[in-house]
Amino acid sequence: MTTATATAIAATANTTATAPSREEMVGRIAEIAPVIRANAAWSAEHRRLHEDTLRALTEAGVFRMRLPLHHGGYESDARTMVDVADAIAQADGSAAWVVACSWIATYGLGLYPDEVQDEVFADPDAQFCTTIGPGTATAVPVDGGILVNGTWPCISGALSSRYQQIAAVLLDPDGDPYPVMGPVALSELEISDNWHTTGFRGTGSVATTARDLFIPQERVLPAPAVVAGHSRSIRNAELAMYRAPFVAVGAAATVGVATGMVKTLRDVFFERLPGRRITYTEYPSQAEAPVTHLRLAEAVMKIDEAEFHAHRLAGLIDEKCASGAPWELAERGRTRADEGAAVRLAKEAAEILTQASGGSSAYTHLPIQRIADDLHVLGLHAMMNPDVNAEIYGRILCGLEPHTYYV
Repeated sequence: MTTATATAIAATANTTATAPSREEMVGRIAEIAPVIRANAAWSAEHRRLHEDTLRALTEAGVFRMRLPLHHGGYESDARTMVDVADAIAQADGSAAWVVACSWIATYGLGLYPDEVQDEVFADPDAQFCTTIGPGTATAVPVDGGILVNGTWPCISGALSSRYQQIAAVLLDPDGDPYPVMGPVALSELEISDNWHTTGFRGTGSVATTARDLFIPQERVLPAPAVVAGHSRSIRNAELAMYRAPFVAVGAAATVGVATGMVKTLRDVFFERLPGRRITYTEYPSQAEAPVTHLRLAEAVMKIDEAEFHAHRLAGLIDEKCASGAPWELAERGRTRADEGAAVRLAKEAAEILTQASGGSSAYTHLPIQRIADDLHVLGLHAMMNPDVNAEIYGRILCGLEPHTYYV
């Protein structure tokens, strides 16, 4: 991190300062990318992000991007999230995912009453994690709040976050059960080191558990209200970045992770192409084989198409946030469809590139298989599963209810 960059980041702590531009944020990532890339294998092996990676990301200011200016944040738009996540993911997809999850949690916490935000956002460089599903957690009302018990699996970034936005089913004796959400300090939760997976190992997506955890009432909001973007904040009420629904923001935060990772696969393939042969053929070079021309063109076009969907998604969000126009249900559904399409295309391109990389790509000193595994696990996430997202959008286009409030 250069002295000039550090000075610029410090200046943005002043709420009257101008937030860094998209180009500046991407430039900051370019500066720290060698650190992130050098630690990617370590993070995957140890199933958590390396401390040097976390420090570099923090010093670059990425955890401030979705904080309001009055809390020392940058109020970065959706396109900036896409491009910064893409840039981080080109160095390490796990690092980009942890950052994206913190952006999502930050957005959700920005909907809470201002006095709650004053506490959780006291440190503008703090990281946050979240879940939008209740897991096994239930809550019961008690004097002044709720009492929560249960476990949330796969909490990405929990090992380095200060707060988790939890979800639970409130068992209201005076009415039907309904889901609620609220921020709790990670120090109040138990962590289970159960993150043993085939991909995204560096995210440290461990399980967290609450045991008779009290959450005061001012920290409790109905989950559908959070997902819909209904704010209890007075200071944030007119901020443009809160004019988008939770799920659309989540899609913009995470879609760049897919496009960034597959770009690195593409780049590694091109780096290895000169001098490579196709074993057991008479081609003197893989680059001379027609099959290489056809498959490589197909893969690169799929990467371009994935980036189109990522940028269209972000463009819609930024346009709606700038204008303040109401969101149509079809627009909400299309944000999920765009993310699903980007993930599908990235995975298809990755499959082409890994198959064309030959048996030598299986060695762990190359990142090819690790990135492919990370992309595979990313595509399993319920919020970006291509088939699920396409079905939701298709139902809406047919005039049917989407069968979910996560739009």
